[in-house]
Amino acid sequence: MMGTLATALASRKIPTHTDRYKALVEGDIENDDGVLRITRIRVDYELKVPSGKTAEAQEVFAGYIKKCPAAMSVIGCIDITDSLQITELEDR
Repeated sequence: MMGTLATALASRKIPTHTDRYKALVEGDIENDDGVLRITRIRVDYELKVPSGKTAEAQEVFAGYIKKCPAAMSVIGCIDITDSLQITELEDR
C-alpha cells in the first residue's frame, strides 16, 4: 500500500523521501475457531508536501487504494482503514 501511494504521489511531483513520508501500521490478529487470522489493518500515513500540494496529495490518497494490488487482494477478508496527515512545507 505504501509503495502504491508513493508511486501515485510521484506522478504528481510530490516527493516521498524517507524524511517526508512514513506510515504507522497496526493490525489485529484474532483466533477464528482455532486459526489465527489477521482481521484488521490500520495504516496512518504522515506526509510532508511542498507548498501548494496539499489538495493534490489528498486527491491521490482518496483513490490510490483501488490501484493497490495488495489491498485489493485482501479487501473483503481483512478490514483496512487508512488515514493521511499532511504537513505543508514552507517555501525556502
